[in-house]
Amino acid sequence: MPLTLDENSAAYQIRAYTPGQIRVNDEIYTASIIVSPRKLIETWPPQKISELTREHLNIIIELHPAILLIGTGSKLEFPPLEIYGDLINAGIGVEVMDTHAACRTYNALSAEERNVIAALIIQ
Repeated sequence: MPLTLDENSAAYQIRAYTPGQIRVNDEIYTASIIVSPRKLIETWPPQKISELTREHLNIIIELHPAILLIGTGSKLEFPPLEIYGDLINAGIGVEVMDTHAACRTYNALSAEERNVIAALIIQ
């Protein structure tokens, strides 16, 4: 099978995920993070989707992504709509999925040079 060069120009790329840890570039994180192609926020308070509040998402609005991927941990759990309604009202597309799927989707969208942010709960 021929191999092709990875053309992803994102400064922050997700290399691996398992419940409890995520590898961005060469660093391993064991707590929730926010990652975009040009910015990494290493301390994001919610460690479970049940802890997510509107205030935790305010930083996303300030960064103005076109798409936000919310990774909810090892299983898909939808937070109440009012938690992320401000993002939708700001014109930010929101997709909620388990963290493994959010990592894969982030990599695909960042490789396409899309304006994407992934807010990832690691557990």
